[in-house]
Amino acid sequence: MPPEVEALVLRALAKDKESRYQTAGEMSSELRHLKKLIEFDPDWSKTTLAERYSQASHSNKLSRHTPATSGAIDSLAILPLTNVSADPSMEYLSDGITESIINSLSQLPQIRVMARATVFRYKNKDIDPQDVGRELGVRAVMHGKVLQMADMLVIRTEMVNIADGSQIWGEQYKRRLSDILELQEEISKTISERLRVKLTGEEEQLLTRRYTENIEAYQLYLKGRYFWSKRTREGLRKGVEYFKQAIDRDPTYALAYAGLADAYAFLGLHRVTPPHDILPKARAAAVKALQIDNTLAEAHSALANIKTIYDWDWAGAENDFKRSLQLNQKDATTHSYYANYLAAMGRHEEAMAETYRAQELDPLSPIINVMVGYTAFLKRDYVLAIEQCRKTLEIEPRFFWIRMGFGWAYEEMGMFERAIPEFEKAVELTGGTMGTLAGLGHAYGLAGCKQEALEIIRKLQDKSQQSYVHTRS
Repeated sequence: MPPEVEALVLRALAKDKESRYQTAGEMSSELRHLKKLIEFDPDWSKTTLAERYSQASHSNKLSRHTPATSGAIDSLAILPLTNVSADPSMEYLSDGITESIINSLSQLPQIRVMARATVFRYKNKDIDPQDVGRELGVRAVMHGKVLQMADMLVIRTEMVNIADGSQIWGEQYKRRLSDILELQEEISKTISERLRVKLTGEEEQLLTRRYTENIEAYQLYLKGRYFWSKRTREGLRKGVEYFKQAIDRDPTYALAYAGLADAYAFLGLHRVTPPHDILPKARAAAVKALQIDNTLAEAHSALANIKTIYDWDWAGAENDFKRSLQLNQKDATTHSYYANYLAAMGRHEEAMAETYRAQELDPLSPIINVMVGYTAFLKRDYVLAIEQCRKTLEIEPRFFWIRMGFGWAYEEMGMFERAIPEFEKAVELTGGTMGTLAGLGHAYGLAGCKQEALEIIRKLQDKSQQSYVHTRS
């Protein structure tokens, strides 16, 4: 009998009342967990106790290796691991493990790894790994499942050769949740080995680098990034709270300070909170991260962005951007931030090159693709800006920034009859945020629609009674 079933039966038959299940619901919950485990691995219940635990001293890892295919594989997409746990709130864990592996492998110059925003476009979709690989232009795709049962974590992974659909590697891991850092490191190292990447001593350190030893702090950081990545007001605010909690657990957690800086910066940049209140906090968090670890690319990137959008410290911003990209040249977000800086400096050709580099790294990211169009707009190449917005519509039709991009470009071309409907769509998609209403009002004003423009001003004045609205004298 599998030991989990034996433990369940013995607990139900315990003589001591306090040792037994206190309710039928409690026992039912454990039975559902066991059912999930069997669904996760159909052969689980057929495996004997001896077979399953004979390798206990070797981390309880059940291996199913297949020989690696011939030929170098230099590009990889790591699809979001599927959360098959009974609790949907564990989604942050499957997402976080995926992102951590992507970030580790992205630091290796020999492998081109698709960025988070691109691979997460496939989350919760029933897709063929070979189709994904062909669409993204990579030579291998990794996918898998994550199951959490109490304090145990079961991860099944498989890597597929896109050329012929053969399995390059596949394994199942069963570990305690407290061993999650070691597990992520082992998966990253195994992938590099299976791709036949020869690592230098420095590169091996990058793969096994830890930013905290506190597992609770790490889980809180993963929750912070999970909510931050939603880019909504509520998501950003939740992200701030989780990053703060991670820092409370480990005050030396530089990566959590960098995450806090990012969350604060987005709250200020999108006028959710008055910039003069929130962006100094973002700067302080980024500076603190660098005081702890001056080699943290994320912190240099966050600080450079704040120096660009708030401090107007042009020399300082460029130094931090260059340092961040020196530490991690494959960060698409940093390339896009740097492009924004270069455009502000009037260095438009360099800015376009940076956005194209970001797009190459993260080809399905809606915001990266919009940034290509926005950079073209700042260069006054309105035709290219409109063309790029049209391409981005194919990726995410309901992304309001696409409509804003159309509106700005048409407005500069004097085509108000086209600009105004685009701004109206942006207002509809967002429910009327300050930025989209202001864009629409500006277009009305330039088009000579006085009454409509005054109506927008009235709406913004009404909104200012309930929340922050940016005003300019």
